[in-house]
Amino acid sequence: MTPFVESCVKPVADSASAASRVARKSPRAKKLLKILEDKKNILVTTHMHPDPDALASGMAMTELLRLKLRNAKITFCVKGQLGGGVNDAFTRYAKLNLLEWDECALTGYDAIVLLDTQPMFAYSPLPHSLPPTAIIDHHPARGRSKKAPFVDIRKDVGATSTIVFSYYMELEVPVPPDLSATLLYAIESDLAGAAGMPNELDNIALSSLTLTADTRRLYQMRNVDLPQSYYVCYAAALQNAIYFDYAVTSYIGEIDSLEKPAVMADFLLRFDKVTWSLVVAKHGDRLIMSLRTSDRERSAGDVMRRLVRSIGEGGGHRSKAGGFVRLENGTDTEVERVRKILRGRLLRTLGIRADRGLKLVNRDA
Repeated sequence: MTPFVESCVKPVADSASAASRVARKSPRAKKLLKILEDKKNILVTTHMHPDPDALASGMAMTELLRLKLRNAKITFCVKGQLGGGVNDAFTRYAKLNLLEWDECALTGYDAIVLLDTQPMFAYSPLPHSLPPTAIIDHHPARGRSKKAPFVDIRKDVGATSTIVFSYYMELEVPVPPDLSATLLYAIESDLAGAAGMPNELDNIALSSLTLTADTRRLYQMRNVDLPQSYYVCYAAALQNAIYFDYAVTSYIGEIDSLEKPAVMADFLLRFDKVTWSLVVAKHGDRLIMSLRTSDRERSAGDVMRRLVRSIGEGGGHRSKAGGFVRLENGTDTEVERVRKILRGRLLRTLGIRADRGLKLVNRDA
């Protein structure tokens, strides 16, 4: 074996060994299969208006259950808008095999696997009266969503797709190239922006999937043509951005894709003078918010819950969070009033004076 070949083989062996150690340390996939072994009609689903991590983890879980539970019917179904913007290529190239959401059919399943969200969360697709059989997620539980026969919530992991990948490693099931590309893109997208550093399991997933991914499909997902509306959105984010010491806020107006506030919040956080960014947008009868931070001391999820207290819903991770406020009539006056409340709460929470605001982009410059 030549030195070059040895240098290529060693990372593969190290990644496989690390994956094996992690799986042995905390076996969970076998417990899930044991709980589901007698079920005949299983629904795999995720949060409404799913992002790549939600879709990829659902897709991978569906394939794994179909392989291991031969006598069960496994259905993958999601509720809400798909695609649009930077996620559009993902929905086109990931070979999603989704059935149309049918609220009336939910009671016909004898098991429900809920991924990347939890019961009682704002974007959970399940009615409160219908608890899932399994909850698999990387968002903090906040002590209200842990009641299920199987619960695997790992808030230190960067993506739910990473958790599902670990099930493949534990069960020693190879991940096909097309699914590897899908999972890899999903994990990368959830770790992007303000999501922070990947943990050990994320790094194992990233290195392992990189070796097996269909590179053509991965390239297609990573390099998508954007519609003009995206450039309009970037322009609005910049023109309306105001920074207050180490926090920047912006309003991007009416949106047609729910991913846009998150993308713009990640973009604005890269401004070297700030450690917090809040982007607000209007979608239907709601104001949608995305909050990002590189602050190591405070949690974006905790701050978001302060922003929407008594007026909306929200939460998230240490470094990124989201939320919404329902509007009564959606007039410009109401939107401005709610935006002022959100901005004021953010600045008070961060201890920043409201009179210190400066335009990020000076049109006269």
